[in-house]
Amino acid sequence: MARFLIVGLGNPGEEYAQTRHNAGFRTVDLLADEFGARYWKNECGALTAKGAYRDVDVVLAKPQSFMNVSGGPVKKLCDTYGIDGEHLVIVHDELDIDPGTVRVKFGGGHAGHNGLRSICDKLGSRDWFRVRCGIGRPPGRMPVADFVLSVPRREAAEDFDYAIDRAAQATCSLITRGLEKTQQDFN
Repeated sequence: MARFLIVGLGNPGEEYAQTRHNAGFRTVDLLADEFGARYWKNECGALTAKGAYRDVDVVLAKPQSFMNVSGGPVKKLCDTYGIDGEHLVIVHDELDIDPGTVRVKFGGGHAGHNGLRSICDKLGSRDWFRVRCGIGRPPGRMPVADFVLSVPRREAAEDFDYAIDRAAQATCSLITRGLEKTQQDFN
């Protein structure tokens, strides 16, 4: 039976819980319900829960370091569970994708995303799956950091919730149907 490590990126703490930057955490919380993962424990610097989806064993993780240094917990979890890039899924927010949109890919750069940069650095590789939740670009001259750490309002909140739901669906598809079929349905 295959095992996947699904890591949602975000920042710990109630003040960040509903922000755009916590798209990964929110997606992993949805997946926990879907996979029957109800017991969370602290290991390797992350909250983890185990579950299953169809014939796939899954470890869900939410690193408890801040986003910019999430590579350390991801590396420790990969080492602990014997996970390679073919079985690692990182779910994260993405500025370069329209709000409410999800894209799935394998490999690639970090596009300035500090959480992805940290993971690339710690793993020494860029070859793993990414489920990217589109949040769009900040309006006007709003600094990117202020935008990603803000809570979406009104229509933007609806788009954000939709993207999180789609990201959970895409993750389920990815681990059971593979990249090509998932990209056909979601990209």
